[in-house]
Amino acid sequence: MVLATPAVGVREPQRGAALVASETTDPTPPRIPAWTAPLLERLAGTVPRPTLVAVAMSGGVDSSVAAALLATAGLPVVGVTMRLWAEEEFERGEGGCCSLDAVEDARRVCARLGIPHYVINLREQFERAVVGHFLEEYRVGRTPNPCVRCNETVKFADLYLRMSRVGASHLATGHYAQLEPGGPVAAVLRRARDPRKDQSYTLYRTPPEVLARCLFPLGTLEKTRVRELAAALGLGVAAKPDSQELCFVGGGDHRDLLARELTGSFSEGPVVDRDGMLVGRHRGLPFYTVGQRHGLGLESRRPDAEPLYVYQVDRSCNTLRVGPWTSLLRTGCRISRVVALVPPSGRGWHRALAQLRAHAKPTPVTWRLIPGDRAEIHFATPQAAVSPGQSLVLYDGDQVVAGGEIEVESGEEFD
Repeated sequence: MVLATPAVGVREPQRGAALVASETTDPTPPRIPAWTAPLLERLAGTVPRPTLVAVAMSGGVDSSVAAALLATAGLPVVGVTMRLWAEEEFERGEGGCCSLDAVEDARRVCARLGIPHYVINLREQFERAVVGHFLEEYRVGRTPNPCVRCNETVKFADLYLRMSRVGASHLATGHYAQLEPGGPVAAVLRRARDPRKDQSYTLYRTPPEVLARCLFPLGTLEKTRVRELAAALGLGVAAKPDSQELCFVGGGDHRDLLARELTGSFSEGPVVDRDGMLVGRHRGLPFYTVGQRHGLGLESRRPDAEPLYVYQVDRSCNTLRVGPWTSLLRTGCRISRVVALVPPSGRGWHRALAQLRAHAKPTPVTWRLIPGDRAEIHFATPQAAVSPGQSLVLYDGDQVVAGGEIEVESGEEFD
């Protein structure tokens, strides 16, 4: 069974081979900055020998530097790029970080580092587990987090499993997060040192036994250092912009995708305020999310009127409910599909910091487990835009302890 194919020559085999030859014989050897010495020493002692580390490479600067650090530390490394798109989308570059251009960037980096590079086809898994889930969540009035879903079901599940079957003992990525071995769990997941780039929020659903086999070489670095290192190593992606959009949207508006893929599963309906008064019409519930203010198309109101926000997407009667900013505030919520990286002691109340968005400021909470893989959360101060479907991740300091998907009960508005 073929699990991966060499990436060299994805488009033009002869031209690809020439590029490899020219890049691997670059007469200018890379100069490693002196400040990397402690990091390289730590990475060299991270995993037992012999071992093989597969690095998930998107063609961006982060995964490229992650591969470079591991290779420079003397670990046996192979680069692996996931192909997530059908042929025509792949050629047009609609996959963003996983397009043909991204594959070529990853291949060139691997050639520069002198390590093998492979492309692995996970298109069916991605379409089913990530894109399909994204569409279904919006269809039923929830706001999904596709990055969390992709990490859970594709990158740290399908990709990890396939690479382990071909001899890789560890999987490395360019995520900004820190891992520590030991303690009551197989691995301790912590925030990255650079709080502006921290991605531990998106990793909370990774099983502890998989985390124990993961490496995040960038966890102690700031982004400026990562770009500096990429330039010093001559990787060619040092100035490449970070991807900001959903990879399967291809730089467009996700509402265009919803309109195309969910045709026939939504209809126009009323927009009502908190008094039940009709204030407009919506085009279909999948196009709106809790906390949304713009693009509501509401009827004209007096100039001094308060702005209106979506505070509930009511699928039971195909109604969008809007109100002033205070209508977004919640004193608490429940989360489902709870995973606990650090199982709590007992079923009483526990203190933690909760993060409701990937880059939101953490807020103090108390929480407890309840039956059905669920948890109850009480906020120390009311929180706005607690959106069903989004992840709520719990921290003890900088350590991830648990998380789940938000379920807001009706009637929990704070006045």
